[in-house]
Parts: sequence; structure tokens; C-alpha cells
Amino acid sequence: MFRGGYMGMICRIDLTEEQYWIDPLPYDVARDYIGGAGVAIKLLFDLLPPSVEPLSPNNVLIFAPGPLTGTSVPAASRMAVVTRSPLTGCIAMASAGGYFPAEIKFAGYDAIVITGAAKNPTYVSITEDQVQFRSAKKLWGTNTSDCQMLIQEELKESNSKIACIGPAGERLALISSIINERRAAGRKGVGAVMGSKKLKAIVVRGSKKVSTADPDGYKKAHSKLLRAFKKSPSLYPGLGKYGPTTAVEVTSELGIFPLNNFSATGQYDIADKIGGYAQHKDIIRKGGCFRCPVACHMYRMVSEGSYAGYLSCGPEFETAYAFGGNTGVSDISAIYAADRLCDEYGLDTMSTGATIAFAMELFEKGILSEKDTDGLDLRFGNDAAMVAMIQKIAFREGIGDILADGVRIAAQRLGPETENYALHVKGLELPGYDVRGAKAQGLNYATAYTGADHNRGFASQELFGTTSPIQVDDRFSLEDKAALTKWNQDMKMALCDCPTLCAFILSDGDTLLNDAPQGLNRNLTELRIQNIASLISSTTGIELSPSELLLVGERVNTLARSFNVREGISRRDDTLPKRLMEEPIKAGLSKGAIYSKDQLDQLLEEYYGLNGYDHNGIPTRSRLEELGIGYVADELEAHGIITK
Repeated sequence: MFRGGYMGMICRIDLTEEQYWIDPLPYDVARDYIGGAGVAIKLLFDLLPPSVEPLSPNNVLIFAPGPLTGTSVPAASRMAVVTRSPLTGCIAMASAGGYFPAEIKFAGYDAIVITGAAKNPTYVSITEDQVQFRSAKKLWGTNTSDCQMLIQEELKESNSKIACIGPAGERLALISSIINERRAAGRKGVGAVMGSKKLKAIVVRGSKKVSTADPDGYKKAHSKLLRAFKKSPSLYPGLGKYGPTTAVEVTSELGIFPLNNFSATGQYDIADKIGGYAQHKDIIRKGGCFRCPVACHMYRMVSEGSYAGYLSCGPEFETAYAFGGNTGVSDISAIYAADRLCDEYGLDTMSTGATIAFAMELFEKGILSEKDTDGLDLRFGNDAAMVAMIQKIAFREGIGDILADGVRIAAQRLGPETENYALHVKGLELPGYDVRGAKAQGLNYATAYTGADHNRGFASQELFGTTSPIQVDDRFSLEDKAALTKWNQDMKMALCDCPTLCAFILSDGDTLLNDAPQGLNRNLTELRIQNIASLISSTTGIELSPSELLLVGERVNTLARSFNVREGISRRDDTLPKRLMEEPIKAGLSKGAIYSKDQLDQLLEEYYGLNGYDHNGIPTRSRLEELGIGYVADELEAHGIITK
């Protein structure tokens, strides 16, 4: 029934029994959820009963590329890694690129679904012919680069692609990541889930091709996308020359680049020391994901000083924020070292940097002493202490054992006087935008199904001046921000997380719109979505109009919300840290900005109404049925969450 884009198969693996089987991908699931995060969230909701502990063998771990992955569509070698997060208790959806996602398709699969837990350290080798369960006893304890190298040597297959965990995931650090090549499925503790299953690595290798249903239509849509890429100033030369770190300069100019655990935003500026232009001199080569011409992976080398020899594949903006502004560190070489260590140990750079910044503020306020920090002078700006703390976290040494589980759990263990300094939403540490000065971005933090996640509904209109679907003239105003947040979340899900495509192609308002007539604004929205809808339709043969594509985004986001609701998440969890709601920004272009509880409550009421949720943020039966997922309403009703 599938004509293109899909391989039509799901690889199911039971680690406990060391068995595997192949299930067909149902056509209606592909049609209604497209792929990537959509298919993975659908599978997780259906396969995982309520209240399953995230680190138990019963949790499900899913790797899912989309129908565009493995084709020649640029920026499409992405995958969603989905599970129940041990960090938040919500759905974890971590996106990663590189070559591993495309190789899953070449091996013949649209998703890999893993259940159970191995008795001993194991890695799984997946080809188009078989799945092998192999001992990882000698690999246990290796860093991620060595693990990948050793597996390729053992299998005598240098072209295999590998996703693995490092020492942090093995030790069940809740801020640990999964690394493939030098790409990270970074946030929400997905590495700990893999570690709890004693699964060191997944190896994929295949030679199958991803076909297209309508070659002529595909060629036209593909050419249009390439033209848009070449015309976009943010992709060429911007992203392709500097990488994504020039956002440091942009957010600093707006006065919303977080400094010192969000306590000093706007009070000083280090963009000239750690921003994209400062980093440009250190680039020694560029690289990219499978079939992507932008090549925004910047390999930067430290050539002298305390960190000489560190090679960073990055750092991206969020890493520069986490280990730079948020910790007060202005030595770019230390940030390169921190980025490399996190990749090798398998730690999420954002949560790790934010957790160290939390500990630094406690140290500054005298709540922690050098006795508590194993002798480290953990003041803001101390780059040597910051870098040393990364190893302590990865190996759970000393205070690192407490910090390895993120700021929420660390605050619970360190005492109630620390909780106001633990900045998170639903347990997920904050990204690099101080949302006191960006209301739509803040509402997204509060409502995203994964916790404080900038990428689930990135408000580029406030942050970078994009004009689709509306132009934002006042980022401090509440007007239209609830509707904008809903649109950003649904658009991101439909256009990026499901097909799957890199979010960077949506960072510029002109990208995908270069054939549009001039003088339009809201109409550009439909043209933007039409371009992706045409790619999906010509690739798969499943005809999707722009409105139908956006409906997929609504459906998947509402299903994810329903999963979280089933786990006890409601309005009380859709909030922001106390600091952002009670302490105004003290200096800079956003001086005086605050995100008050009254403002948030007003926006939540609007947002819930637009989404078809009730006052407590719970999807209504009527809305679930409108989206074609009435069975979810039956499930929630069976658990007493909603009524008829």
C-alpha cells in the first residue's frame, strides 16, 4: 500500500528475552501521524500503560525517522527518540541528526521499538536481514567515540552507524544523552533509559533505497526547497558559515541572553567573547548531516592554553549559553572543552550547564561550601571548576552524584532553601532565552509536552523577527501570544518533528517562501506549509493539503498532552520558575521585564481554549474526537480523568 517514503516495517526488540520481530507499519498510522515524533508518540501512548517507572524494564524506547529521511531532501536526516522521561515523568522526545537516522531507513525500518532490559551489558546490531544481540561487557565504561570505533572494528564494518551511551548513561544520570556519530539526542534523560536497559549501543547498516511515489512532483518540490535554501540569508552564508551560535549576539542585543543562572540577565555582555563571530576563528573544518548542503557542524579546535587539544563539534547556541552565559564563563576554550566532554561522557550540554549554574549560585550564596563541592571553588566564571564538575557528574563522584539527576531532584536532596534557584519546568532545565522578555517563548516553555523545551514551539517571531504567520512588534505584550504559541507548536510538529526535518530551516521567515508574491503576510503561512506538504505528498503518495498537515501537528501535540495528563500532569505543572515570575530583569534592553503569574494565567486560559482543553489543561472529549483520536478520550475516561 505504501508507494514511497516509508519502508513499511517496524523493528521490535525485546532485550529481556533477546528476541525480535518485525511488525508492519499500519497505513492509517502513517497517514494520520506521518512519521518521526508523530508515529513514535502514537506507539508510546498505545504500548505503555500508565504509571510505568521510566527506568524499569517495562518502559519503551523508540527511534523513529520520518518519511523524508533517507531521501535527497536536505536537512531531513533526523529522528525522534521517544520514551517516558525519567527526568520529568512526561513524554521525552529528543531529536537528533547525522547519518544514523538515514541508516535506519536503509536497513528497512520506519521505527525501532525497544522493550525489556538485558541481563548483562549488550549492544544490538540491526541489518535488513537480522538482529543480533552481542555482548557489550568490554565496551561498558567506554566513552562514546571509543565505543563507536570499537564496535566498527569488532563487526569489521566501518560504514555502520551507531547510537550509544557513555559513562553517564550507564550510571543512570537523568541528564544523560544518546550519541550517534557526534550528534546528540540530548535532553530529558533518554540516555538513562538506554542505560537502565543495559543497552550500550544500537548499530544499523543497510543498503535499501527510499523510493518516491511521484518522481516528477518530488523533483519540483525538491528543487523549490533547494532554491529557498540558497536564497535564505540565515542559511547561506549565516548558518553555513558561522553555525547556530550567532544567536548569542542576537539574544544579547535583546537583553534576554541568560547570565549567572538567570540572576544577571542584561547586566553584562560576553557575546564578543563566546558568540558566533568570536568562535569563527577557531573553525578548522565543517561537516553536516546526510545529504544536507548547509553543513552547519563546525569543528573548532583549542590550539593553546589550559584546554589545548580539545576538539568541539560545535558548540551550538544552547551549549554556549549553558556553559557560557549561565555559568558566567567567558573563556570560549573552556566551552569547547565542556562540549567535547559532554559528547564523550554522554551528557546533555544544556541540562549539565544549567545544573552546574544552579550549584554555582548555591556556592555564591553560601549554601554550598568547598567541603560540599569536593574542594572546587564553584563561583560563577570559574571555568576550571565548571569543566572539572562535568566529570564528577558523569561518574557520579561526590556532589556530582546529586547533580547528575538535574536541578529539580538536586534541590529536593539539598533542601528547600535551594528550590528557588532550581530553574526548570516539569523537571527540564531552562534553555537559553530569558522569557521574561519574550512572552510567546515563555508560554511555550510552560506548555510544551516535554517541559521547558525551546524547540517544541520556538517563537522565532519574537526572537529573530520572522513574520510568518504574524509580525510581532512587541515581545513584551500578551496580545496574540497564545494563538502564536499554539501555531508555533503545531507547525513545528507538523513541518519538522514528523516528516522529519531540521528545525533550522524554519528559523528564517523567508526560508521556503521565496516563490511567494510580495506584500503578503498571513498568506505566507499557507505557502510555507504547502512547500513541505508537497514534499511529503510527492514522496509518500499520501496527499496532504496545508490544513491537513497542520492538523497532524495538532493531533500529535494533543496526543502527547493526553499521555502527560494520564500520568498526572495538569495546569499546576504549566508554570515557570519563581525567579522569572517575581524578579524583574535588572538591566539591559529588557530591563524591568517580568513574567507574572497573572500574565501566565491569562495566556493559559487563552491557550487552553484555542486547543480545546478544559480549565485544567485537559483535552476535552469533543476535541479528541474532532482530531480523530476518540479512543484517547475513552482511555482518559477509563482512568477517571475526563467524563462524558
